[in-house]
Amino acid sequence: MFVRSLSLLVMISLLGCGSPANPPPPTWTVENPNASSAKPVSTAAQKPAAGSKGGAGGSLDDLQKGQSTATSASSPLKDVFFGFDRYDLTTEARAVLKANAAWLKANSSAQIQIEGHCDDRGTVEYNLALGSKRAQASKDYLATLGIAANRLSVISYGEEIPVCTDSSESCWIKNRRARFVVSTGRPTS
Repeated sequence: MFVRSLSLLVMISLLGCGSPANPPPPTWTVENPNASSAKPVSTAAQKPAAGSKGGAGGSLDDLQKGQSTATSASSPLKDVFFGFDRYDLTTEARAVLKANAAWLKANSSAQIQIEGHCDDRGTVEYNLALGSKRAQASKDYLATLGIAANRLSVISYGEEIPVCTDSSESCWIKNRRARFVVSTGRPTS
């Protein structure tokens, strides 16, 4: 997995990582979860996220600091989970997104980065695309609930930042998720 990630990272760096005037909608990120100096590579400009738990910033920052990449139980924004090889929203996922939308409406200055994650089955490239679709599906549904799209950004980490590393369904299901990280704006509740 490290060699594939490193190869993809090198290819992307050789192609150039400058921000085009009109960047494409999805943000692709590749990183090595085993290296503390891993840096995301993106086709779109992005600012670092200041996370929803005490100023930490998202999964990549948590990983680099040696902290858990799981969403804290005390977080007001809950993760949405997906079926194997799926990015459609279940009834349960929609209920979670409705609760997240209520928090976002009460905290109108909050900007959210939605991270798409996958289990480790499939290629790195496939999982990056699937993670992006999961994050985008969550963003699109939040927009239908009245959350302005300009308050929401998406990023895909694919399989690269798991919360669980066992090879079992009970572990894989924890990794098939969209995670919500407050990137700007001080919460009021």
